[in-house]
Amino acid sequence: MNINGSFALVTGASSGIGEATALRLAQAGYKVYGTSRRGARLGQPSFEMLSLDVTSDESVEAAVNEVIRLEGRIDLLVNNAGFGVTPAAAEESSLDQARAIFDTNFFGITRMTRAVVPHMRQQRRGRIINIGSVLGFLPMPYMALYSATKHAVAGYSEALDHELRTMGIRVSLVEPAYINTPFVANLMKPDAPPRRVPRDSHRCGAAREGGTRGRRWA
Repeated sequence: MNINGSFALVTGASSGIGEATALRLAQAGYKVYGTSRRGARLGQPSFEMLSLDVTSDESVEAAVNEVIRLEGRIDLLVNNAGFGVTPAAAEESSLDQARAIFDTNFFGITRMTRAVVPHMRQQRRGRIINIGSVLGFLPMPYMALYSATKHAVAGYSEALDHELRTMGIRVSLVEPAYINTPFVANLMKPDAPPRRVPRDSHRCGAAREGGTRGRRWA
């Protein structure tokens, strides 16, 4: 494939894997548009930055439409945007936090794919690269939510590749292990400390009495 004159869109390109990917693509000959929630920043001449929130349908559509307006096509989409939660027991994250990490790590990829695929389908060619994690096939204790999102990304990517390959579009999954990037410094803190329950709460008699006198707490 001759990549000169090709256009790439890389989400989460303000730092870490996303920034490194955008830089390498630019060096290889792609015209690269990186994205982040903050948009353009100083000191990054190798590729252009657009403002994009992958959790917003409107923001995703606006960014994709802007690239199409400027260049007329998107040849490569790299879905990298995501975040994690500081290692902790699964019960220490609320359902709201669980929804938030899925909204970015998995549904963010879904939104981007839905916005870009129609253009690639019209072109009859394109490549989508989804950044997963080694935890997408090798779960680690105390990283349950992050592992779950990356399992979802793996399954979605593999199924999507079979759907789109007959249209000239291929989907790849990259599952790196630990890399020392600002991602670690930006981990979200668990938001729901474990609940304490009486040690004897399983006893039917105590439950019927409804009292707490003399109970020990875990």
